[in-house]
Amino acid sequence: MVTRGRLLAVALAACATVSFASKKKKEEPPVLHPVGVSQRNFAAPSDYNWRGSKGEVLNSAVWYPAESSSEEKDMYIGPPDAPLFFAGRAAKDATFEPSFGEYPLVALSHGTGGSALQMAWLGTYLASRGYIVVAVNHPGNNAMTGYTTQGFVEGWERARDITTAITDLLSDPRFGERIDPGRIGAAGFSYGGYTMMELAGGTTDFNQLLAWCDQMKNACNPPEMPDLLERFKAIQQQADVQDAVRHAGDSYRDPRIRAVFAIAPAIARAFTPESLEKITIPVEIVAGASDTMVPPADNAQYFADHINGAKLTILPGGVGHYTFLDVGTDAGKKQLPQLFVDNAGVDREAVHAQVAQMAADFFDRELALPKPAKKKR
Repeated sequence: MVTRGRLLAVALAACATVSFASKKKKEEPPVLHPVGVSQRNFAAPSDYNWRGSKGEVLNSAVWYPAESSSEEKDMYIGPPDAPLFFAGRAAKDATFEPSFGEYPLVALSHGTGGSALQMAWLGTYLASRGYIVVAVNHPGNNAMTGYTTQGFVEGWERARDITTAITDLLSDPRFGERIDPGRIGAAGFSYGGYTMMELAGGTTDFNQLLAWCDQMKNACNPPEMPDLLERFKAIQQQADVQDAVRHAGDSYRDPRIRAVFAIAPAIARAFTPESLEKITIPVEIVAGASDTMVPPADNAQYFADHINGAKLTILPGGVGHYTFLDVGTDAGKKQLPQLFVDNAGVDREAVHAQVAQMAADFFDRELALPKPAKKKR
């Protein structure tokens, strides 16, 4: 039986009150900019944990508001002659939109075995709304440079990837001076949702996670690495793995991040309620009611129940886990239907538009510039 999260009720005002309510000012539609995109390879500290991968830099994508004359083009992921993902529209290395102010920054974290560009549906929209957005390929856990056991197990290190990308982007000769360092947020999907909780101040209890995995083996053996637990048992005595596990419970809170947005967040049982209760920054969570891979009742709801003030939205109908991936091409739908073919009645692009707007509205509110103090008469 599919476990479903609680559906949030929408309260409707009584018609009798309409004549007494003050007339609301009509909201102006958000200003949308052309989107530019650039690639960046960020350097990491010499003691960086590359999680068994051969990484030397953190490969990342950066989306940003571009000047009005920029020519956006369709972007894809996969073989040039038969790409699998549609990764939005953007103008490569376009000129920045002329602006006298600084832009807020949002860092994105992809899901298990995904990639930075698989977050393009969100990154391009946020950039069109006036954000600089950086998405990183997490070492050992991304489809671009390959998978490692450590990359799947040592999830707490993903928070360091985001922190490193933010630090390096702030010092980047092209992007650094364009970013307002006082207005930084982060968003993540699936394992990236777990990463959001680490960045917000939650800490991993690795022993609790292993105990949960013993009970829920399918939840800890993702499709990209279905024998993950067995693989981990085979390497858990390695010195580098033991050293990493000793730091699982460290805090990876990045104080520069003022708010986080989690999409179908996973691995909730890695956190104790007491750990989540220490989170003090704004958290918004969205998940699909028909997500059988990361059931919202066991994950999104758990986070919402234990994070003070967290807002949770469960999208009804057939919205599943992979609905939050980029849209698939015809080749993608044919080769990987489990990733690209949604349940009947689900319009993936419409879901993306809804969630991207939710995220932008959330960050507009939580990363807003402080209002100037009123002058005393």
